Amino acid sequence: MPFQPVGPAVVPLGPPISVLGADLANATTAGQVWGQDLDVRRPMGSITKVMTALVVLQEGDLSRKIKVTKAAVRYVSRDGASSAGLLQGDVLTARQLLAAMLIPSGCDAAYLLATAYGPGRPAFIAKMNATAAQLGMTSTHFTSFDGMPYPTEHSTYSTPADLLTLGMAAMKYPLFRAIVARRLDRLPATAGHHRYAWRQTNQLIGSYQGALGIKTGDTKAAGNCLLFEARRHGVTLIGVVLHASPTSNPGSAIVAARRLLNWAFGSR
Repeated sequence: MPFQPVGPAVVPLGPPISVLGADLANATTAGQVWGQDLDVRRPMGSITKVMTALVVLQEGDLSRKIKVTKAAVRYVSRDGASSAGLLQGDVLTARQLLAAMLIPSGCDAAYLLATAYGPGRPAFIAKMNATAAQLGMTSTHFTSFDGMPYPTEHSTYSTPADLLTLGMAAMKYPLFRAIVARRLDRLPATAGHHRYAWRQTNQLIGSYQGALGIKTGDTKAAGNCLLFEARRHGVTLIGVVLHASPTSNPGSAIVAARRLLNWAFGSR
């Protein structure tokens, strides 16, 4: 079943947000707190990279060295592709590339990981879909490793309910949790690579009390999206907002997530 367009709505008597889809749950018990259009399939942009990270983490061998290729650098020259600024010829570990992919949302890092761990990108995408099936994400399909709108605008899609399943699975890995909680990651220069400094795209980190992660997403088709987790008052909540309004504001998903969390924590 393809992507299903539905108009934006502000749900009465609920959190003061305007989104096309959302879900919020207790991360420990998986008990739902609130949701909107939980099972409507939508593109989710770079939230896709959470699945890319999960496949890599499941396969392991995170110390393996991967060389930055000309093809990876050329790939992020596409319109709208976010970059970690990786330089051709540098050699980084898979662990370092996970940070380059998740913190500044580097499509170049995702390209390299998918190529290495497939091996080859088509094989890697097949692993992403197999992992989604294993997790019970029955309304999710991947045709890309980074959520970019290739080959078509809506070819990679998921639902709010499925994305919470994905987020909870990824957050079980200590390394993933550590990476997505970093506001800034500095990688000193070595004989094998240049110096890098990667800034977190999830602006909840460092600005919202209790924020723990996890990933932004933003394309023309997906709008502004955020998969997030935060802990207050001894309760950990995990949530997702898809296509937050106004779409002209790149921070609209951050604002929506903040309001949703304030609403949920305030009712406790």
